[in-house]
Amino acid sequence: MPDDDPTAVPPAVPDDVRAPHGPLPEGGTARPITRWGTPVMHAPQQQVTTYDDALATLAADMVATMYAADGVGLAACQVGEDVAMFVFDCPDDDGVRTVGLVCNPVLTLPEGRERRLDDDDEGCLSFPGSFEPCPRPDWARVDGTGLDGEPVSFEGTGLLARCLQHETDHTLGTVFGDRLSAKSRKRLTKKHDAAAEDYPLDWPAGQG
Repeated sequence: MPDDDPTAVPPAVPDDVRAPHGPLPEGGTARPITRWGTPVMHAPQQQVTTYDDALATLAADMVATMYAADGVGLAACQVGEDVAMFVFDCPDDDGVRTVGLVCNPVLTLPEGRERRLDDDDEGCLSFPGSFEPCPRPDWARVDGTGLDGEPVSFEGTGLLARCLQHETDHTLGTVFGDRLSAKSRKRLTKKHDAAAEDYPLDWPAGQG
């Protein structure tokens, strides 16, 4: 999922960033981002059962790719891997950034009177250069496991709530365009096509 300010460059993680389960892995290599239409993007991802060096390397590459693309979240399928995992560095409704990593995410959303929809714009790094309003609940929680297999849990409001929902969707084979009306998806596609020259197929790995 892209940052709502595409010109922003994430700074080094400061002390006031929330990292309830520790910092994001470092030392990875940015990879090309997999695009909508690729089969891995449209099928449920394999659950993580082995927590090893290969998983940690993939996570570090995902973090590097997310930052290189000025994103706030990235799922493993977005670098072509059939693994139910995502990473994120995203602000909530109060502007407080939370960083984290979730394997095998399970999403909890408000129900009944507690359910309020946020109709802000949404975009996807795998369909770059375009945004469209996409109604989502304004609070979300995700539970899963970290790189060591221990339980993790994250919750938030605003863009963070949207990010947790968007990235969990990716692990289930859903892209946010699937949630749009035909008319909205047509507008999204038109914007994407107009921006295509800015996002070559090796983006962001081949940039700079």
